[in-house]
Amino acid sequence: MHPSGKPTEKCAVFGVSLIAYEAAGITYNALLSLQHRGQECAGIAVVHDSKMHHHKGVGLVNEVFSGAELERFPECRLAVGHTRYSTTGGTAEANAGPFITEFLTGRIATSHNGNITNAPEIRGELRDYGLQFNATSDSEVVSSLIAYWITKENDTLKGIIKAASLLKGAFSLVIATGEHTLVAVRDPSGYRPLCLGRNDIGYAVSSEGCAFDACGFEFVRNVQPGEVIMLKKGKILHQEVCLPERDEKGGLCIFEYVYFARPDSVIDGLSVYKARNNMGAALAREYPVDADVVCGVPDSGLDAAIGYSAVSGIPLVTGFVKNRYIGRSFIYPTQTQREGAVRLKLNPLSYSIGGKRVVLVDDSIVRGTTSEQIIKSLKSAGAKEVHMRVSSPPFRYTCHYGTDIDSEENLIANKIEIEEIRRLIGADSLGYISIEGLKQACAGCNLPFCTACFTGHGIHTRTRKDVFE
Repeated sequence: MHPSGKPTEKCAVFGVSLIAYEAAGITYNALLSLQHRGQECAGIAVVHDSKMHHHKGVGLVNEVFSGAELERFPECRLAVGHTRYSTTGGTAEANAGPFITEFLTGRIATSHNGNITNAPEIRGELRDYGLQFNATSDSEVVSSLIAYWITKENDTLKGIIKAASLLKGAFSLVIATGEHTLVAVRDPSGYRPLCLGRNDIGYAVSSEGCAFDACGFEFVRNVQPGEVIMLKKGKILHQEVCLPERDEKGGLCIFEYVYFARPDSVIDGLSVYKARNNMGAALAREYPVDADVVCGVPDSGLDAAIGYSAVSGIPLVTGFVKNRYIGRSFIYPTQTQREGAVRLKLNPLSYSIGGKRVVLVDDSIVRGTTSEQIIKSLKSAGAKEVHMRVSSPPFRYTCHYGTDIDSEENLIANKIEIEEIRRLIGADSLGYISIEGLKQACAGCNLPFCTACFTGHGIHTRTRKDVFE
């Protein structure tokens, strides 16, 4: 696990198939809207006259793509994009997506969100067949496996379906081929989100619907678990739920609603904003307290704070001024850098909280160090009391389905009881939403949930971020 104040899921995938030659610019704008899902690397691949062109690198989308880089792309109707936070393999340009894989009959570009738990075994088998690997990411393994089976089946769709059926773990895939086809695949458990959008010039596939709003597409539907969709020149050629069901009990990662997704997205039938508002309301019912004001930790605690205030009747205030030029604290590779980023990013507003009993709402406590710093800053700014309310249950177990939490070492709730956590972070009281309260808050979702990080149920395979290092 990254020793951070927040869990990290990371990546975003996007693809577009059009009748007009606007794919590269649309994909760039989409990645800007999906930047929250990955801030280490970014990349775009386009297809023009059956040739593939790509550019990727380490950094934010607008750092990797200057105006000149975008202008170098030819006019095209097909593109895929990717933003990355590493869950397997480190931060390096070689690990940036999309992954371009060449084979006897063509090329593919693969964008992947998730984590493949049997990637080491697949990589070993492909090496035995003579394939070479240049990166340390499981996404390279996925792209190579797809290329292998496209060659073996001599059919793009059959090859992708066969390859996807061999993958274990979490995957939402968007694949561009030299044949001008775009293929979207979601794993049979639906661990990571994927959705379909449309406008008058074609279709787009995205990790989240917020990207459609920015690019002039209308949300059509979510890609179903186990579904494969093939598009070409702005039309759907094939859509089918065809990947074999799994024995394991899985489902959509419930942390998408708690933290990962943007509040203006709708995932599997449920508004992320509505879910977070419901979480705050549930917290107010489960853990009431006498207090003067409620405030949320920007940005992911704000929507739950609104719900807490509405049910409790305690006034909602702005508790912090956020420096918008500092990224999420967990993105920084060392703990010292992250702690410094927290101080720079959030400055308590003493006018709102000075002399007050404060209910502080945040989405999670993973390591505990960030919460400790935030509470200390509130009290230094004059808060009489700080009562922390958390819109997720205690994070006790590892996740191997697309986050970087691969060890219990830094999970504070795995090592000590809640009362000890309260003392450690300096809160006057501490309340976590219950599992049932969280599920009820997300009841509008039309898929079952994965809650293994809270319950320990459903963890069958363990992986390491550095497995290929």
